[in-house]
Amino acid sequence: MTLLTVERIKLFSTRSPWWCMILAVALTVGLTAVFSAATKPSDLADLTPSVTQFAYNFGLVVMMVMAALAVTTEYRFGTIRSTFLAVPSRTPALLAKTVVVAGLAGIVGEITAVASWGVARLIQPDAPLVLNTSQEYRNVFGIGLIYLLAAIFAIGLGLLIRHTAGAIVVMLVYLFLAESLLPVIPRIGDHIQDWLPFIVGNNFIVAGQPETSDGPPVVEGLPFGPWGSLIYFAAVCLGLLVIGLAAAKRRDA
Repeated sequence: MTLLTVERIKLFSTRSPWWCMILAVALTVGLTAVFSAATKPSDLADLTPSVTQFAYNFGLVVMMVMAALAVTTEYRFGTIRSTFLAVPSRTPALLAKTVVVAGLAGIVGEITAVASWGVARLIQPDAPLVLNTSQEYRNVFGIGLIYLLAAIFAIGLGLLIRHTAGAIVVMLVYLFLAESLLPVIPRIGDHIQDWLPFIVGNNFIVAGQPETSDGPPVVEGLPFGPWGSLIYFAAVCLGLLVIGLAAAKRRDA
């Protein structure tokens, strides 16, 4: 409990988490509000719970940047040395940081998802936005789990790279280029796509819904169902964290 308190104080004593939280919520909810307001009365039938979450990736990337910064800035300014002097085994302190940062990311993810859905209902009360099925509940309330696990992924990456610019560049290149380009490789692209973590993680949100031009992308033929996709995504994120923890214990601070 003491370590969790220390990590909470360290996290909120800097400005970057506050700005990241504000930006994540503003981007996601703001884009949803603009889209909902621009929806024509003739198109209201297409404004579904899944469509209200079309912008969740914007906030997700922002919170992943925040998670990476929570690790790399400590290495940059040398404050991690004080932490490791107080907790020589290192792992408990880093796990406490992971719990605090990932928990915060999960809360922000839930706020952005519910707020996006709520704003859409407020702007377009006649749209079919009532949550009736398990798939629709996952569309909205499952976003927080993806944010939480993605933050763990970013922390593991930060522990491995330790350099702020390097960690953010690698993360953004992977998210925006690698997972988009690898599936187009002839012959093997479709098979690679089935195992890319963020594509599979997104399947937890969208599995079972019809693909629309406005909602989150739906990839057909993935080997896992929604909950299997979540378990696979969690395993990849936790695996990267374990590798990062091992690297942190072996290397000098």
